[in-house]
Amino acid sequence: MRECRVVAGFLIGLGLVFLGPYSVAAAAAPRRPVHTYSIVAFDRTTGELGAAVQSHWFSVGSTVIWVESGVGAVATQSFIEPSYGPLGLDLMRAGKSAAEALAGLLKADRNEAVRQVAMVDALGTVAAHTGQNCIPEAGHILGEAFSCQANLMLKDTVWKAMAQAFRTTSGELVDKLMAALEAAEREGGDIRGRQSAAILVVKGQSSGSWWKDRLYDLRVEDDTAPLEELRRLIHLNKAYNHMNRGDELLADNKVTEAMEEYTKAMEIVPDNAEMTFWPAVTLATIGRVDESLPLFRKVFALDPNWAILLPRLPRVGQFPKNKALLKKVLALAPRKK
Repeated sequence: MRECRVVAGFLIGLGLVFLGPYSVAAAAAPRRPVHTYSIVAFDRTTGELGAAVQSHWFSVGSTVIWVESGVGAVATQSFIEPSYGPLGLDLMRAGKSAAEALAGLLKADRNEAVRQVAMVDALGTVAAHTGQNCIPEAGHILGEAFSCQANLMLKDTVWKAMAQAFRTTSGELVDKLMAALEAAEREGGDIRGRQSAAILVVKGQSSGSWWKDRLYDLRVEDDTAPLEELRRLIHLNKAYNHMNRGDELLADNKVTEAMEEYTKAMEIVPDNAEMTFWPAVTLATIGRVDESLPLFRKVFALDPNWAILLPRLPRVGQFPKNKALLKKVLALAPRKK
């Protein structure tokens, strides 16, 4: 019952009428028409949950996709009612399945005919709704722990192509989600074109801090080729995930494992000076100076300002207070003309 009271209070705070344990009535008229295509999914192997979206609409990710670690994922679109996102997650967190959460919200929504909503919970149960007044071509397809949905598309084959791409793509959940978006675009996508895209993937087990649980939280707000930019950001995000993992291992004094993660990051984005600089600092700090020197040389060649930064680190405990070592490293920096 505590969960019921929490959900009830939340709904009232959003201006919605609470009718029963998990039933709401939308008081507002249909919102702005965010016509688009999206996917929600659960990875049974890792427990990760995710959602992705693309539309000819500014900042589509800010209102369409909602994901919470250990709870579920929601995509709300067409004549959008953003509250389906937080309310759907609230209901699933309180123990309702995706199907139960969606059914309850739709039953109380007098404008359900123009809504398109999909949900997946942390058990992989999926549910979706395409209202009869969503602008054609519109439809959805449910798969094993995922749902693809679209409206105002050029062709009615978009959501089927998304599902096929998701099923046949290997790699992380983020890779499968991205493949689904790209398949939609190849199939013709939004009849109006493209403008923004977003992707959100969270860890399988919640840490209790949502900002720690997000593996990918990327948005392209306005671009002539949003999916191309989103793919670039995912590639970069993967490198930073390895960097972050390396930092965690280093904090646990697992130096070898940390360096393995740092190396993976450098391999993904070899021309990123910062991703090379900090592993070089780590190597020099733990006495593996010879291994650090080629990295420092590369960093200084990419941007000489890193050679200006390095001498500032010893005074704040981020590099050994060893003048000979510092001089040896700085000798690698390009000489000023």
